[in-house]
Amino acid sequence: MLTHAQIWRAIDRLAERHGLSVSALAKRAGLDPTSFNRSKREQQDGRARWPSTESIAKILAATGASLDDFMALLDDTAAARRAIPLIGFAQAGGGGYFDDAGFPVGGSWDEIAFPDVGDEHAYALEISGDSMLPLYRDGDLVVVSPAAPVRRGDRVIVKTREGEVLAKELKRRTARTLELRSLNPEHADRMLQEKDIAWIARVLWASQ
Repeated sequence: MLTHAQIWRAIDRLAERHGLSVSALAKRAGLDPTSFNRSKREQQDGRARWPSTESIAKILAATGASLDDFMALLDDTAAARRAIPLIGFAQAGGGGYFDDAGFPVGGSWDEIAFPDVGDEHAYALEISGDSMLPLYRDGDLVVVSPAAPVRRGDRVIVKTREGEVLAKELKRRTARTLELRSLNPEHADRMLQEKDIAWIARVLWASQ
């Protein structure tokens, strides 16, 4: 299972690889220099804190590192990585890729190596087009967990019973409706009836 310690270790190693302190790495990426300090790795109640995907995307861009480069820094062995299914976002609306609960099925998926996220049904989607800008760009990968609990404010992938696949932020959910905030300000928010939703899954990671 992917841990906080692995992510922070990878950030430390990325800084070391480029001859930087974590403060200098954050500054180069346009972040607050204290973003990766030890004091920022725990919440006030002592619980571990995850760095944001946006901050990781910025340090990758600032150093020219790829997502694969970063993943290789998570652990010294390949044991922490496993093959997960990969499909194009546009293909996800078609049949044969998911069961009724939103879990990946069939033999038509490609695969990528990714750290174990603790969900054997996790999969990756490759974003296509510009409808999800500025958050997700054409070619970005998002890793999705159909088994993870979904809470308000989470970024999610939703598939409707008509085959439409959406990447949105969960704004509100009731027994009858699902309110979704658009990631692209040029696209309207959406409200769906629960009866029209095939499945909803949480985005755990984005390459960006």
